[in-house]
Amino acid sequence: MERTLVLVKPDGVQRGLIGEVISRLERRGLRLVAAKFISVSLELAETHYAIHKGKPFYPGLINYISSAPVMAMVWEGPNAVTAVRQTMGATRPTEAAPGSVRHDFALEIERNLTHASDSVENGEKEIALWFRSEELLDWTRPIDPWVFVHF
Repeated sequence: MERTLVLVKPDGVQRGLIGEVISRLERRGLRLVAAKFISVSLELAETHYAIHKGKPFYPGLINYISSAPVMAMVWEGPNAVTAVRQTMGATRPTEAAPGSVRHDFALEIERNLTHASDSVENGEKEIALWFRSEELLDWTRPIDPWVFVHF
């Protein structure tokens, strides 16, 4: 069972799209195991985006992610990383598949509404960065056997 980090970034929060993102992931069949609404500290922003340090767009990323509240969540399910990224759509909204969150609600890469881990390994690292282990819930739903073959 994979787990992945999902952030509704400041533009998605300001546009009132938290519920839309949650609804799409729930309808997809994924299970929410952690969520918190937070203001992102400079330290957290710099750690999260450390891979981009030194690139020309790095300062803008830091300013953007810390400019307003973020909804941070952990979702789980079989192939959760791929399923979430598919549901969110390509990073560049104009290349996102029709029906994806970014296709339906975004126009520019700098305001692409969400973040989703790009691999299981990065998901584990990002989840550990954003959440303490005791904030992650292990639970099941009555519908799980109808959604997950192995759970």
